[in-house]
Amino acid sequence: MTRDLAERRGLETEVYGAAEDSALLADAAVETVEPGWTVLDCGTGSGHVGGRVAERGARVIASDLNPHACERARDRGLEAVRGDLLAPFRRGVFDAVAFNPPYLPTDPEAEWDDWMEVALSGGESGRAVIEPFLDSVGRVLAPEGIALLLVSSLTGFETVVEYAENRGFEAGVVAEESFPFETLSVLELAR
Repeated sequence: MTRDLAERRGLETEVYGAAEDSALLADAAVETVEPGWTVLDCGTGSGHVGGRVAERGARVIASDLNPHACERARDRGLEAVRGDLLAPFRRGVFDAVAFNPPYLPTDPEAEWDDWMEVALSGGESGRAVIEPFLDSVGRVLAPEGIALLLVSSLTGFETVVEYAENRGFEAGVVAEESFPFETLSVLELAR
């Protein structure tokens, strides 16, 4: 769908809106997070996940590379930080990190030149953003902290689990939903 057509239909073209993947992650986070926790909604997009977690009584920091997404998160009443993944944050500050990454496998020759495309493109394997996240999420987690990571079967579920385990995490599925074109799973990652 072209940008002009999407705009005429009233569809958001600057910020990834809540969809099935966001709803699944939000439901899992609400079931997992305790009131009073400090939670990072990494790659917040519309702020849907962070907003749901905040309603649970957690302090939520929303982050995104996209300035429009940070604005949407602030509109939901969330604190928002513009930054690349986990780079802006200090060591050991979050009880939980929730992340719905860009995971669609995309042709490396394709031109990705707007925010919506950045929100969707997971690179050739679908893991171009997931792997750097897994490389650094342990740094920002409190000693007993957890990460909740949405994973699509399109990205190679077992490969993501193995990658996480190789970085010292125990991975377990806490939510899952199947669709005709993919299965979405929420992994809980703990050390």
